[in-house]
Amino acid sequence: MIGRVLTVWRIIRKQRLYELAPVHRQTKLGRLVFQSKGAASEESRGQRLRVALETLGPIFIKFGQLLSTRRDLLPDDIADELAQLQDNVPPFPSKDAISCVEAALGGPLNDHFATFEHAPLAAASVAQVHAATLPSGEAVVVKVLRPEIEGLIRKDLKLIQALAWAIDRFFKDGRRLKPREVAADYERTILNELDLRREAGNASQLRRNFSGSNLVYVPEIHWPLTAEKVMVSERIYGLPVTDVEALKQQGVDMKVLAERGVEIFFTQVFRDSFFHADMHPGNIFVDAKDPLNPSYLAIDCAIVGQLDEDDLYYLARNLLAIFQQDYRLVAKLHVECGWVAPDTSIAEFESAMRTLCEPVFERPLADISFGHMLISLFRTAGQFEMSVQPQLVLLQKTLLNIEGLGRQLYPDLNLWDTAKPFLERWLADRYAPQTVLRRLQQDAPFWLETLPRLPDLIIKNLQDLPPDPPKKITLNGRAMAFTLLGLGFIAVGSGSPEEPLAFIAGAVFIVLAAFSPKQR
Repeated sequence: MIGRVLTVWRIIRKQRLYELAPVHRQTKLGRLVFQSKGAASEESRGQRLRVALETLGPIFIKFGQLLSTRRDLLPDDIADELAQLQDNVPPFPSKDAISCVEAALGGPLNDHFATFEHAPLAAASVAQVHAATLPSGEAVVVKVLRPEIEGLIRKDLKLIQALAWAIDRFFKDGRRLKPREVAADYERTILNELDLRREAGNASQLRRNFSGSNLVYVPEIHWPLTAEKVMVSERIYGLPVTDVEALKQQGVDMKVLAERGVEIFFTQVFRDSFFHADMHPGNIFVDAKDPLNPSYLAIDCAIVGQLDEDDLYYLARNLLAIFQQDYRLVAKLHVECGWVAPDTSIAEFESAMRTLCEPVFERPLADISFGHMLISLFRTAGQFEMSVQPQLVLLQKTLLNIEGLGRQLYPDLNLWDTAKPFLERWLADRYAPQTVLRRLQQDAPFWLETLPRLPDLIIKNLQDLPPDPPKKITLNGRAMAFTLLGLGFIAVGSGSPEEPLAFIAGAVFIVLAAFSPKQR
């Protein structure tokens, strides 16, 4: 790890990256440690930063990709250079790619492809893509992992783990920021990228989720030609989402395109709880065949995010409360779900959220400084000792991508007006009778399996009660009523396999009876 630290230090010195820091941060110690005494390079500051990130490897490249989407936070010259990291990273030799494909598929290229282009279509931080055609004549793309990429990534992960340990150990806000948990979560995410079968599975799921939709199209995976280090998928044709001029020349309705991007994101998160979490512009294209009804084309599904039911519920209610400017509800929800300490003053937290959110409502993206808003949010989080939620980090990263993309496509987009109706519909559908019934039907096999063991479980829990002082276990009137009602439901359902809900209802009533407080 020390060797990797020295490598990073040498590259920072060589590329004179210290000059990118604000003047007031150029301390004597910093100049002593980082400044290079070599001849000045003719490359621009953006070029030097891009080259440094490319040299340092995939984890640093991904950081540059994220930065490239935030043109509101970066000067144009730096943003333009970092944009090249999205799909224009220096490729590795094609002979290495061919060797990898032949080893993975167990035979020469000619056994599997009619043609295979040696020059890659695109190269990114972890893999590169080659165009090919199948014997049937279908156009496909072949994604190949970079050689020896896992070793380099693991070295950087050790460095990240060490930094996380130092932050947790020595910084005042270390425990609140949960750096070790965030680092562990990122490690799982980045290592999953090294198995292209996972990406293929993610792509297949995302394709199923949007089957028949006119919002987004995900290329089909060719599973017989997919392995750990090689993935073959349908080739798609579209305009890069960042080529705004080309989109406008095609007559694309940019407002519709931007609004659909927001709708796609919220649909993935709340309807499916399965969202593309690497939505930098290099992974998104636009189908402009119908300019007034444009749709997206999504590739590279290596990183996806998922949230459990509790996180989805609290996230949706928090967002909707913010959109409705109900800051007291926001404060209560943060306490209720454990994101802030239970003794947090509701009134103070409400006031802080109002101060943070009010300035940005009813304003288009072009008029909002999200950089300043993020700084204010971090200050608010520190003030109330708000813990970082590792399970939401991918979501927050994706939100940054989406907001940056929306700013480029249609700066006058009003995020609030676009997202609020969706969340309202989602919450209404979540508690609609038919949705509740569907959930009960989905859980019916579990309850039917558990039901025969229910009496034993109840007795065991009652026996596990503290023996001192001794208490006589009796059923009160309400408990007896619950039990009889539950047995009635079960009796009704036992005669008809088409009534699993009767079993469930009966089980619930019996549980309530068993743990009902005894009347005095």
